[in-house]
Amino acid sequence: MPESSTVLLLSGSLRAASSNNAVLRTAHAAAPAGVRTVRYDGLAELPHFNPDDDTDAPPAPVAALRAAIADAAAVLICTPEYAGTLPGSFKNLLDWTVGTADINDKPTAWVNAANPGRGQGAEATLRSVLEYTGARIVEPACVRIAAGGRERDPEGRIADPEVREQLAKVLTLLVEA
Repeated sequence: MPESSTVLLLSGSLRAASSNNAVLRTAHAAAPAGVRTVRYDGLAELPHFNPDDDTDAPPAPVAALRAAIADAAAVLICTPEYAGTLPGSFKNLLDWTVGTADINDKPTAWVNAANPGRGQGAEATLRSVLEYTGARIVEPACVRIAAGGRERDPEGRIADPEVREQLAKVLTLLVEA
């Protein structure tokens, strides 16, 4: 593992108390030595994707997203499913990455935080869009952690030590890829 690798944490949820955000807060806390995590919190500020605005000087929130992706060694995503697919706001975020090479060949994985029997639509759509962008999906790092209803600490992180251990492993797999 490099001396220090940065993993960008992307949440597909706008809800502060969502299970997806709890998973990413937990991943941040569980990051092993040599792994630095950075949370992208600009989802709500992204404008609607418009190819006319996808220029060398995109809107500032888009430039910040692209810079965060470019600066990361790897990307970890945790997004909810809405109406059988990705939430529109997160699909919009991904649309802003299609025309650039920032995520191309970048080790990328996701954590599906849905309860058993749920979340497959979002996962399938996420895979499809990430393949289109050229992201390098790290299959062993793509996991399911049913986060709903789990006890959380005062900072909103999942308290279960097994979940923390699993997320530390995911981060390690990503940076080793």
